Amino acid sequence: MATFPTGDRVTGREGRRTVGSRLLALLDVFTADQPQLMLSEISRLADVPLSTAHRLVGELTAWGALERGVDGKYRIGLKLWELGSLAPQGLPLREVALPLMEDLYEATHENVQLSVREGSSVIFVERLAGRGAVPVLTRVGGRFAIHATGGGLVLLAHAPPEIQEQVLAGPLQRFTPMTITNSAELRRVLAEIRLKGYALSDRQVTDDAFSVAAPVRGKKDEVVAALSLVVAYDNAVPAHLVPLVLSTARSISRLLGAPGSQHSKDARSLGNRMNADERRRPTRRR
Repeated sequence: MATFPTGDRVTGREGRRTVGSRLLALLDVFTADQPQLMLSEISRLADVPLSTAHRLVGELTAWGALERGVDGKYRIGLKLWELGSLAPQGLPLREVALPLMEDLYEATHENVQLSVREGSSVIFVERLAGRGAVPVLTRVGGRFAIHATGGGLVLLAHAPPEIQEQVLAGPLQRFTPMTITNSAELRRVLAEIRLKGYALSDRQVTDDAFSVAAPVRGKKDEVVAALSLVVAYDNAVPAHLVPLVLSTARSISRLLGAPGSQHSKDARSLGNRMNADERRRPTRRR
């Protein structure tokens, strides 16, 4: 464990915090809701004395982790973005997936998203969206509740049992009247996702969005990410969308070296079966 000179520790409330923990605390106060902060705000939110915050923020700014605008407010710097892109679940995955995501976007002109799991949260590492696509609450680099989005449901369905039980223990945040907040119902949905190989999220995040998601697998056939397509609820026809998403996710998995993706079922046959179901239920509203 790293140690620091006595001069790098302070007394009182800071007495047990290392320099590293204080630096991380200063960075951790920046969020999507508050991406720009004054020094005094950073000090207060991080619970770091103003004099200490002034010194450490200066060091972070000199290194490039933070940037200071002409208005005096600080924001996250490009240096952290550069480092973040080196994460194993970031750049390599995005480089492989992006061309195929672009193909899916060109075929649909809808929101195409790539997400990964971190703990009990879902993080979006890439997103393509058209001007006319339904608005979504997600953003690249942002976290979201794992139990509501299509991609999150896929990742949760294939998460370790302890993560699943942690989420199922709740509470499960409600975003719309359609959000699943009952643990027994969520458990049933997760089992169905594992059986079918894809997830449907019907207006669980916003009242006007429908999501289809499928797992992206790595070299050991483990689920490393989720590919999702988010469309307007009024235009959602799962029989058309599911095969597209499954085929694209399978292609990404194949490029990542997933053994099972080399000989998996043809998505077109699934589409034919789903279309047959649609014809048997012609009045069903999506």
